[in-house]
Order: sequence, then C-alpha cells, then structure tokens
Amino acid sequence: MTMDDACATTGGDVGREPDASDSLRTFGAVVQALREHAGLSRADLGERVRYSKHTVESVELGRRMPDESFVELAEEALGNTGALRKAAKYLTRGEPGLAAWFRRWAHLERLAVSLCTYECRLVPGLLQSEGYARAVFGNSIPLLTDEQMEAQVTARLDRQKMLYERPDVPFGFIVEESVFRRKLGGAEVMRGLYDHVLDLTARRNVMLQVVPMDIEFHACLDGPVQLLETPDGRRLGYSEGQQNGRLIADPKEVRLLHQRYDTLRSQALNPKDSRGLLERMRGEL
Repeated sequence: MTMDDACATTGGDVGREPDASDSLRTFGAVVQALREHAGLSRADLGERVRYSKHTVESVELGRRMPDESFVELAEEALGNTGALRKAAKYLTRGEPGLAAWFRRWAHLERLAVSLCTYECRLVPGLLQSEGYARAVFGNSIPLLTDEQMEAQVTARLDRQKMLYERPDVPFGFIVEESVFRRKLGGAEVMRGLYDHVLDLTARRNVMLQVVPMDIEFHACLDGPVQLLETPDGRRLGYSEGQQNGRLIADPKEVRLLHQRYDTLRSQALNPKDSRGLLERMRGEL
C-alpha cells in the first residue's frame, strides 16, 4: 500500500497546491530528469518511494509539495546525489497574492533576524496601510479582478504581522520623501497612510528614515534594495524591477549593497526628524 492510497478514494489530488511556485516546478523538473536518467517510469519510482504514480506526476509537474519522506526516498532511489535534499530546502508554496518571483524572498523574510529596505518608487509593502495597498493594486495593468485584488491586499497585510509578532527583530526602512508626497489614492488615503506609518514606526523594532528631496549626495541611485540576515549568519539581498525579482547571494555583491545602504543611512534624516516630517506632511493635507 502506498502512503497516499487513503487519498485515492476522493478521486482527486488531495495534496495539490492551489498555486504552484517556481521552486516547486524546478524541483519537479529535477525529479523527472533524475528519474528518466535512471530509466524509471513514474510507476516504478512510485513503488520505491511508496507513493502512487499520480503523486509522483504531481510532484514532477510542481503541483504538490513533497514531504520529507518523499524527498528522502526519492533521493535514495535516484542515485543519492544530494541534489534533491539540497533543493528541498528552498521549496516554497505558491501563495495567492504574492508574485512568483517574490515568494522565496517572502519566505526568507519570515526567518530573518534583521531586515533592511530602501525604496524610491512607493511605500514599502510592510509599511502600507490597507487603503494605500488598494490604491497600489488598483493601478495594476492589466486590471485585477476583485478576487485578485483581495488576494493581493490580504497577502500584503499578512506580511505586516511580522512587525508585531517578531518584536526582537529589527526592521529598517529608508524611503524617499517624494514617495510620501505622491498623493496616491487621494488625500484621505494618504492621511490614513501617514497615521499607519507613524503608528508602526513608534515600535522599538521598526525604524524609518526619510531621504529629503533636497539631498545633494545619494548612495543608492541604482534603485531599490532589500537586505536581510538569516539565523545562521548569511546575508542576502533582493532587488526588484518590472515583472521580475532577483535574489542576491554572492558575498561580494551583498557586501557592496550593505555599504551603499549604510552610507544612505547617514545621508537620510534620522528617525526622529523623519517622523516629524511625516507629521508635517499629514498636517498639510
């Protein structure tokens, strides 16, 4: 009997992911390539990992998250190269409301022991009020359906729970003044945003610095960047553009990004003056 025989009577793939991620598809492609190289059919591999051939197919197509047992048994059955064990560490589920290229970084965010963000386009997602987030997604092209809009907003607000649930983790933000002066969504939305940001940055673990518009020197002219440190001491970076995102793991490149971010911190307003500027902007509405 296979481990998922009990599920077969439902007539569907109980473990199927509602929204497959790129990491699941990549892992599945590796499983398929190793299986075919070994000259095994899906049914053959299924017997060796004690799952049905339908589950093997679902994993290979990125439709199902493999559990630890599947990974270990498939590793043994397909040559013990270590590829599947290593790849499994980076698997993330498809999450409605999160762009495919952002999901791995979103997973790392939840584990990070520190997170720093520089943004020059819009208020960072972790600081957005619900009204501002809706204004952002309302400007999406092509237009989102109501269902897509709700999924995006829900995912964004869920990410913000980290700021409350992890009070021992420092979250640093450097944001351009021009971002806060753009009246995205109108005065009422911006008033709500200012209140929301001021409330969040009153927390000891959340620090905001605003880059004034009259600054003469700027260390991050190459664009937005996010930086984090993992529990095991690794430092990683992330940059995002039009319909894409890039995880940066090369130590030399990450070190350079940290140098730029640290320099910009010295060029931006300090946290107290940044909050004062936001309070004045709110009063101007």
